[in-house]
Amino acid sequence: MSPTAQVERTEVAGFKWPPQGVTRAPYRLFTDPEIYRLEQERIFRGKTWNFLCLDIEIQNPGDYRTTTVGETPVVVTRDREGKVYAMVNRCAHKGALVCLKKKDNVASLSCVYHAWNYELDGQLKGVAFRNGVRGHGGMPEDFDAKQHRLRPVRVESFCGMIFGTFSDEVEDVETYLGPEMASFIKRNLGRPLRVLGTHSQMIHNNWKLYAENLRDSYHATLLHTFYTTFKVNRLDMDGGITLSERKWHHLSYARRAKMQEAAEYAEAKVHSANYESALDGPGLLEAWEEFDDGITHSIQTVFPNMCIQFTLNSLAIRFFAPRGVDQTELFWIYLGYERDSEEQSQMRVMQSNLTGAAGLVSLEDGCINEFVQRGTRADPDQSSFIEMGGREVDSERNSRATETAVRGFWHGYRNIMGF
Repeated sequence: MSPTAQVERTEVAGFKWPPQGVTRAPYRLFTDPEIYRLEQERIFRGKTWNFLCLDIEIQNPGDYRTTTVGETPVVVTRDREGKVYAMVNRCAHKGALVCLKKKDNVASLSCVYHAWNYELDGQLKGVAFRNGVRGHGGMPEDFDAKQHRLRPVRVESFCGMIFGTFSDEVEDVETYLGPEMASFIKRNLGRPLRVLGTHSQMIHNNWKLYAENLRDSYHATLLHTFYTTFKVNRLDMDGGITLSERKWHHLSYARRAKMQEAAEYAEAKVHSANYESALDGPGLLEAWEEFDDGITHSIQTVFPNMCIQFTLNSLAIRFFAPRGVDQTELFWIYLGYERDSEEQSQMRVMQSNLTGAAGLVSLEDGCINEFVQRGTRADPDQSSFIEMGGREVDSERNSRATETAVRGFWHGYRNIMGF
C-alpha cells in the first residue's frame, strides 16, 4: 500500500481523533478494549511484517522457535531441506498449542492433547485412531488430512532476520522498510551474526507507549541520567532523525566524538549534566570505532513492534508483544558478529549492561510508561501533546530535540487503522 493509498475508515463508538491530528494522541488509545481488538486485526494480522526470530535461532533441520504476532501464537520451523516455515501454533483439531517450548529440535510437530501430528511445514501427517479401534469409531470416510494443516504464515528473511505476515498483499520486506531504513539495517546486521544473550521482561503499559518511547529521542537526555553523565548519548552531539517514506519506521543517530556542549543543558538544569562523575569500572564504556560513518548510538524502529539498537559497540534487537490492553512483553537479543575476536565479544557483553531490564540506561523505561498508563487511565478523552520540534512529520537531519518520529508513528498508525 502506498503512502497515499485510500484506507478503509474505522468507526469506534464515541471515539474521534482530535482535529490537531498527529500532534495529539488520545489517551483512550491506551485503554480501550475495542481499539485493542481492532489493532490485532488491522496491524498485527494486517498489512505489516512482524519480526519472528533470527535465522541463526533455527539453523538446523528440525529446529523450531515459538513467538507471537500480536497475541497470535506462532511457530517458526526449518524443514529437512533447510526451508523456513511459519505457522499459527494452534492445533487444527481443538485449538491447543502444538509447540510448548521456546525452542527445540524435533522430527515433526505433535499436539499433546490428541496426538495430531504435523510435518515441519505444517501439513497434517497423522491422526491417532484415525481408523478407530477394532473397526469402530475413527474419522469419517471423507476426512481429508490436507484440509486440516496448521495455518501458514508468509515468511521472508532479511539480514539474518525472519519476518512473518498474514497478508498476501504487503510488499516484500526490503520494500516495506524503504531504501534508507534497509540500508542502515544492512550496516548493522548485514554480516553473519552471533547471539550473545537474551532476556525478556513484562512492562505494565499498552504496547503503543513503548513504540512511542523508542521514537522519543527528546526524553533520552532527560530521563536517562547515565547517558548524560557519561556522555554516551546527548542532544548536543551531532545527529539527526530519518523517517521512512510512510513515516512509521525511523532511525535516530548520534556521533559521540562530535559533541559540542550546549548552553541549553545548564539553562534547562538537566540533572547530571553539570558535574563530573567517574566509574569504578571504566571498562564498561571502553569501545572501538566500528564504522566509518562515526555513528556511535542509533535506535532504529520497524513498525509495528521492533527496534535495532547500537550503542558504542553493543548491538541488540528489541521486539515487543501486546499481552492485553495494558501489558506488554519486551524481548532483548544481544548480538555480535562471527568475525569478532574474543576481546570484542567481551566488550559487547560488558556494554550490554547499559540496556535491558536492569540496564544502567534503560532501567527507567521499564517503569516510565507504566506511569503514563496510570496517569492517563482516568481521562480517556484527553490527549497527549506532541509538538516538540514543530508539528510536521519529516526527517530532521540536524537535531534530535524533536518528537517528529513519535508523530511519524501516529501517522502510520492512523493510516493502517483507518482513524
